[in-house]
Amino acid sequence: MTNTLHIIGGGMAGSEAAWQAANQGIQVVIHEMRPKVETFAHRTGNLAEMVCSNSFRSDDDEQNAVGLLHWEMRAAGGVIMTTADKHKLPAGGALAVDRDPFSETVTATLTSHPNISVSYEEIDTLPDDGQWIIATGPLTSGKLAEAIAAETGAEALAFFDAIAPIIYHDSIDMTKAWMQSRYDKGETEEERTAYLNCPMSKDDYEGFIDALLEADKAEFKEGETAGYFDGCLPIEVMAERGRETLRFGPMKPVGLTNPHDPENKPYAVVQLRRDNALGTLYNIVGFQTKMKYGAQTDVFKRIPGLENASFARLGGIHRNTFLNSPTLLDDQMRLKSKPNIRFAGQITGVEGYVESAAMGLLAGRLAVAEMKGQTLGAVPDTTATGALVTHITGGAEAKTFQPMNVNFGLFPPVEGLKGGRRGRKDRYKAYTDRAKLDWQGWLDASNI
Repeated sequence: MTNTLHIIGGGMAGSEAAWQAANQGIQVVIHEMRPKVETFAHRTGNLAEMVCSNSFRSDDDEQNAVGLLHWEMRAAGGVIMTTADKHKLPAGGALAVDRDPFSETVTATLTSHPNISVSYEEIDTLPDDGQWIIATGPLTSGKLAEAIAAETGAEALAFFDAIAPIIYHDSIDMTKAWMQSRYDKGETEEERTAYLNCPMSKDDYEGFIDALLEADKAEFKEGETAGYFDGCLPIEVMAERGRETLRFGPMKPVGLTNPHDPENKPYAVVQLRRDNALGTLYNIVGFQTKMKYGAQTDVFKRIPGLENASFARLGGIHRNTFLNSPTLLDDQMRLKSKPNIRFAGQITGVEGYVESAAMGLLAGRLAVAEMKGQTLGAVPDTTATGALVTHITGGAEAKTFQPMNVNFGLFPPVEGLKGGRRGRKDRYKAYTDRAKLDWQGWLDASNI
């Protein structure tokens, strides 16, 4: 068994992990429960089936982080990107594909590989030996999810995302906002200024509540139920319980003094908390929502200081299964309590087809190295792949960890470049130039 890599899940991540390992001489078994065990979202038993959009989003590898991730996966010979390119549809600057031929081609490519076999059965326990990658995605089967929860702790898995919006720090107007923790709590200056605060007058607040209640809301998909926990209620649900509910909840103004207007106490305060170690991203505390995306930007830009906010991720609540990876996985993507098991894809806390496939690519290569008695060097966090894996294995705040798309807010800044919107084009080009050089260097140095 130690000479075989077992992969649970044949989605984007599992398919990419299998391809990477098989091409380096490793025997791979993909364990895919479909079509024997169905989900409400999948229609076929094909590998890498696209269950939502048919888009891999932007293909711009100079000005967009996901486009850069495309570039990195192509450079690594990834099957997902190679197949996507074969079945590309006109979509402007995005990479959209003909979804059925795409998954059919991935399936044919993998099943015809001499080092890959597919076993169509459900795995419902965590193996104690052998090399395994779990890449079961947001629709992990109930039994396996229970086994993972039992191993990692019941609170380590979430079955409904409570996702709050995340904003780029450099798009926040700091002439209106300020840094302060409630009642200046904390032993260090960094702790005492851990929160970014946006003040609201009574008129601001009343207008915000009106907009919130009137905004278009997304409906649950078939198979989902609105089983909210009180600790992560959508803000619009809280507002429906009473106009003052938010002002006595996540928007309470107590323990804070606005240095821009110290004589007047805010009627309500919206708080944002740093979402990554770099301090480039901030999440809006307690603002998980089911508002439609367009409504979210309209409503949230009513908040003083966020009028020109740029969003790294919008909010939402939907069924999901993901690990609190910063506490449970090591830097090799292994489960700390069972290091014979790696996790890859959306279950690790990345969001999106491409991000999932990229984590599969990395997990496959890491597993191969270990099976051959080697250790790969860390992927530079200046690359899109490295920024993602750094985020999920330690760069994110464990207490507020939520699934994340790749974005430039995860990258270390390039020194000497202008911030803000005016400097964005040059800044993004510098990020991608640096990333390509560093990624190619890592690939060259990590040949097994």
